[in-house]
Amino acid sequence: MDEAPEEFGPVVLQPRGREGQNGASGGSPGVFEAPRRGSVVVVAAVGGAEGSRGAAAALSCAGSGVETAALLVDVGGRVPRPTLIASASAHRLEERLAARLPRLRPAARGEVCHLSVAADEDGLAAAGIAVTVARGGVAVVHVAPGHLQSMLDTPAAPRPDAALLRADLTADRALVALAVGDLLERGLRVAVLKRRLGWVAERRAGFGALGSDSGGLPESLVRRLLDVGSR
Repeated sequence: MDEAPEEFGPVVLQPRGREGQNGASGGSPGVFEAPRRGSVVVVAAVGGAEGSRGAAAALSCAGSGVETAALLVDVGGRVPRPTLIASASAHRLEERLAARLPRLRPAARGEVCHLSVAADEDGLAAAGIAVTVARGGVAVVHVAPGHLQSMLDTPAAPRPDAALLRADLTADRALVALAVGDLLERGLRVAVLKRRLGWVAERRAGFGALGSDSGGLPESLVRRLLDVGSR
């Protein structure tokens, strides 16, 4: 991080000497090799950066397909409402989640299935179950900055393969370096998004209806984190 230029982002980093982990195969140190479908990505903000929830929603849209809907878990978020229009795959995932987690209210929204869980140990355990139910598809878990460590340290919580950090490098560069270092030590691939998405893109992503040409996350970041490319 200290050697990165002042203007960089999105940035994707990989632990040095761990090229064989998490789907990586060869390559130079620090060069990201994308995980395959079925990936779990945790998304959080660093410092006072805004827009991490919108970034998580956009990533889940990018990870959804005709046959398999992505799961978006919002730890500590509001209970979602289903949209009038949702894909068949999102409805199928909604039904499976409702059967396994009857006390929660999953919601099919566009091409994505949303789920809100409490920001405590029980909620993180429910998130772990939800990710298991969605196995084979992409699962995106959004957490507030204060809950990221709890998720990583809770045994029953989802085990992420990668992390997306929404950060303002000008204001929080040192804090970002610390966060990235900790995540790399845990074996995660880390991407840093330095600019918040536009309001329209965030709204569309929240409804599970953000296309690849609608001002969402940079295509290179999506390919690297999810290995799905443009849709």
